[in-house]
Amino acid sequence: MTINLQFDTLRAAYRAGSTTPRQLLLSLREKAAALNPDYHLFIHLLSVAELEPYLAALDGRDIDSLPLYGVPFAIKDNIDLADIPTTAACPAFAYVPQRSATIVEQLLALGAIPLGKTNLDQFATGLNGSRSPYGVCPNSVLAEYPSGGSSAGSSLAVALGVASFALGTDTAGSGRVPAALNNLLGLKATKGLISTAGVVPACRTLDCVTTFTATAREASQLLALTARLDPRDEYSRSNPLWNDGSAFGTPRPFRFGVPRAEDLEFFGCTQGPLLFADAIRRLKTLGGEAVELDLSPFLEAARLLYEGPWVAERYSVAGELMEQNPQAVLPVIRAVLAKAPAVDGVQTFRAQYRLQALKALCDKALDNLDCVLTPTIGRPVTLAELAAEPVLRNSELGYYTNFMNLLDYAAVAVPSGFMSNGLPWGVTLFGRAFTDQYLLSVADALQRQQGSSSPAPANPARNDRARLVVCGAHLEGLALNWQLKQRGGRLVETTQSSPHYKLYALAGGPPFRPGMVRVAEGGMAIAVEVWELPSSELGSFLTAIPAPLGLGKVQLADGRWESGFICEPYGLEGAMDISHLGGWRAYLQIRS
Repeated sequence: MTINLQFDTLRAAYRAGSTTPRQLLLSLREKAAALNPDYHLFIHLLSVAELEPYLAALDGRDIDSLPLYGVPFAIKDNIDLADIPTTAACPAFAYVPQRSATIVEQLLALGAIPLGKTNLDQFATGLNGSRSPYGVCPNSVLAEYPSGGSSAGSSLAVALGVASFALGTDTAGSGRVPAALNNLLGLKATKGLISTAGVVPACRTLDCVTTFTATAREASQLLALTARLDPRDEYSRSNPLWNDGSAFGTPRPFRFGVPRAEDLEFFGCTQGPLLFADAIRRLKTLGGEAVELDLSPFLEAARLLYEGPWVAERYSVAGELMEQNPQAVLPVIRAVLAKAPAVDGVQTFRAQYRLQALKALCDKALDNLDCVLTPTIGRPVTLAELAAEPVLRNSELGYYTNFMNLLDYAAVAVPSGFMSNGLPWGVTLFGRAFTDQYLLSVADALQRQQGSSSPAPANPARNDRARLVVCGAHLEGLALNWQLKQRGGRLVETTQSSPHYKLYALAGGPPFRPGMVRVAEGGMAIAVEVWELPSSELGSFLTAIPAPLGLGKVQLADGRWESGFICEPYGLEGAMDISHLGGWRAYLQIRS
């Protein structure tokens, strides 16, 4: 049986009766078993008997009652599935959990069906997929290249068509590098948005559970369903409402950072610069404005991950086993962790201080940007190159990925093209914490631009910045503009309202204020400014607005509706109609 496993297509097939979850999962199990000898994607493929309870749970259920009804997924084998061994790709470490990880419990409750536990770089230490006693994971397109790691088998499960989506983890790029190498969408959400309870840690303070999907839309749906505060996970974080599922939409004109030429590194690859330049061009056609970004503090933060105390954090998981049974841990993993016991408290705090200083620089660089675009990897390496120089080549794969979790950013790896040999190539969009749905919106627009059949979302995309239309004393340089700038406001554009408004000079003052009122007839276009300020500051701004003014929706000249100043009708008593002047500045000039 061959079937498109994307969510909507699969749901339509179930509705039409062309297949059932039981028929599909048993067929996919056979396909996975046939692929496994060559790709080593599964460490434990669920048996027919092990699948049955999950299939039986759907019997008699209404498909509309379960958002992920019958959707097959794969689980990286450092994430617990109850009663199935968790190995972290180390047989001597294996244990059988009594309870599934929180994210797995969530997915099962939503109707998804697990196909099995996937292969990974041992203890999630690696970005290539070749560091496992269960076999090397070759690329899904070209076998002489690696799948990428550490979430190697998870990426292959989706790329080879045996799962609709797969769970991975990401500490340094493990949910993004495999996505780029296998033409997938890899979401590394903000730390703590997806619970890590029931996940074998790599670096407990940095780890994220990730998803591999064919499309950004599917990643958005999964995030909206699973981003929940989890009492089991001390590092779990609440998702702000500006980042819920309704934030996924069509991006408006935006500003994106592009690394300076001196910060870009392609390790001798001649095609990478051309593919990256094409990705920049395509973002511009979507309404993006490219802004040069100094990437050097980000790259310095990346070096801390393996040169600093976070290696000791990795050692806290595998160290005891290494000491008791060194041969149980692969030599390359032992080499990576060998210096960890020498890390002391002084070094740890110094590294934390340096990281905090770098984060301040990086946050400032991102403050006036909606996102940043980088390559996901600089150059693909072959399995032969990895075998010859495993640490160097692995480090090269992480050049653009290692800093994300240290700096607490959200990131999405997006397919962006193919190299001349057919190998997939991709870019990464990253931004401030809790802008995940916005990043996915930009990724979705990129995918649709490349021919994705997904329809454009009807609503505009949202991030952690709120747009505000001002028409009076809050205009740039006027008496109350400081209230916006004090809250981190930024002028986005100077424009006009739609021609459906009247403008009045209200009685009273100082400060003298206008009132803008939408009318059914006799209206005019009024000069306005659109400002942007952090969503977290919008509440304090709103509560400080005196009557009769308030915030509502204002239509702009191009038809957009944005939040902006409106005036209640009772406030017009004693007001002067100044609509014919076209704006508040013109009135102030005449008044002075």
